[in-house]
Amino acid sequence: MYFQYGDTEINYLKRKDKRLASAIDAIGHIERRLDANLFAAVVRHIVGQQISSKAQATVWARLEARLKDVTSFTVHAASAEDLQALGMSLRKAEYIKDFADKIVSGEFDLQAVEQMSDAEAITALSSLKGIGRWTAEMILLFCLQRPDILSYDDLAIQRGLRMLYHHRKITRELFNKYQKRYSPYGSTAAIYLWAIAGGAIEGMKDYAPAKNVKLQGLDSP
Repeated sequence: MYFQYGDTEINYLKRKDKRLASAIDAIGHIERRLDANLFAAVVRHIVGQQISSKAQATVWARLEARLKDVTSFTVHAASAEDLQALGMSLRKAEYIKDFADKIVSGEFDLQAVEQMSDAEAITALSSLKGIGRWTAEMILLFCLQRPDILSYDDLAIQRGLRMLYHHRKITRELFNKYQKRYSPYGSTAAIYLWAIAGGAIEGMKDYAPAKNVKLQGLDSP
């Protein structure tokens, strides 16, 4: 299952921004996979913080093999040490266990998050241990398919903006200008900015002063 967007979103963004329009034409349609299970999405994001995609996939495969079905009840039944033994840090294991425990006890209503506004859902998810604003935004985009998520805390988004518009730095004020321009289809714009940051357009460079930057969000513990 992939993030759904089409002519409505593309035509709107192309009308709003000529440079983004050129990039969209050059790149073509992008397919970004979704994680349709909200509980699993939260757990997967906690597992994946500060490790490679390959390492995340390895730990996730072990988690599925151990629990058979990754649900709040199967995680609740396991200990933090059981989860740690699958290859994650004890801190991550404790975050995941706390999340499952809160759902099983009724302290946290995960289903209610699906009906919340973006701002309310981000606040609710960010109240969980191990989940910050960036992670919450990624869950909204790649699990709940919210159409207008453009994360300032995503370093690859910032890089894509620098590359596309020839900026040396993306300030909050500058970011807000582009966020307003792309709205209400910021999520589709984000998908193209990620592609640009990843080198989808040959010859497009990053105008930031040279330094080593990890292209991920900023809230990982």
